[in-house]
Amino acid sequence: MEVAGVQPLLFLTSALGDEAIAEFKLEAPNVEFVTGLSAKQALARASEFHAADAHLLSPEFLDAATNLHWVQSWSAGVDRYVGPEGLVGLVDNDRVVLTNMKGIHGPVIAEHVMATLLSLSRDLPAYHVAQQNGNWDRSAGSGQRALAGSTLLVVGMGGIGTEVARRAHGFDMRVLATVRTARKTPSFVSELGTADALERFLPMADTVVICLPLTGETRGMFDAALIAKMKPGSILVNIARGAIVDTDALLAALESGHVAGAALDVTDPEPLPSSSPLWLRSDVVITPHTAGMAELTGTRRDVLFRENLHRFAEGRPLLNVVDKAAGY
Repeated sequence: MEVAGVQPLLFLTSALGDEAIAEFKLEAPNVEFVTGLSAKQALARASEFHAADAHLLSPEFLDAATNLHWVQSWSAGVDRYVGPEGLVGLVDNDRVVLTNMKGIHGPVIAEHVMATLLSLSRDLPAYHVAQQNGNWDRSAGSGQRALAGSTLLVVGMGGIGTEVARRAHGFDMRVLATVRTARKTPSFVSELGTADALERFLPMADTVVICLPLTGETRGMFDAALIAKMKPGSILVNIARGAIVDTDALLAALESGHVAGAALDVTDPEPLPSSSPLWLRSDVVITPHTAGMAELTGTRRDVLFRENLHRFAEGRPLLNVVDKAAGY
């Protein structure tokens, strides 16, 4: 990296607190973290910075940041930076490397997927209502199903999808998965196919878990036509991005019974308006984009950032570099 030897390296951040900055400063003394700047102040000093949090960028900042080399996204998804509606001047800037937090959320999000799937398959929302009313009602839930022996499809088996597949296999589920580029099938997956296998897999799956990045190709991907190809009575889980699923099409499929239930950590629009019919459905579990939240995620994030900080300070290649053209 061209910044090797520069003293000091200035990193513009608002994501890191004072305690974290003090710790990271000890490990990379030639990196100085700058915080507390308004957007106007940051723009005025844009040419001074060598690195910055992605969420602090603007097209104007990028244009003025002539010494910028590293941009850190604190999430795995980077669609708001390099997607169709991303930041002008970032994708085609070869000098600036964008890194993300891909891989750190996998274990926690996979646990969330299994939690919501178990909630739906064991009809826990109905029993929770009975509990709140003090009713010992064994008939409150009517749709209990077993995960063992059923088929789960992971759509997009990257870091998160791999962890979902691994846990589903642990529940004695048959696992199907799609990937962008063909590779060796892991032991916990029964069949692995590329994107063109999706329509063949959908009618076979009792549960479909969306783990795709949001790109121009995946936006609106699960529309009425694709949802119609799902197995009747199957469950749809989305922990990726809300805009991958056509909300109206999903609602129609739920109302018709073609889709038996949905677990949504992300929605379109997001936040989900209080007027949305999805809130009132007993066959839908909604969480407010919290699937990745846990102490383990923070620990894994710090380990990755610490390693990249060392690499940045020493002018070495960074980890988790985003393919800005591909969008992930």
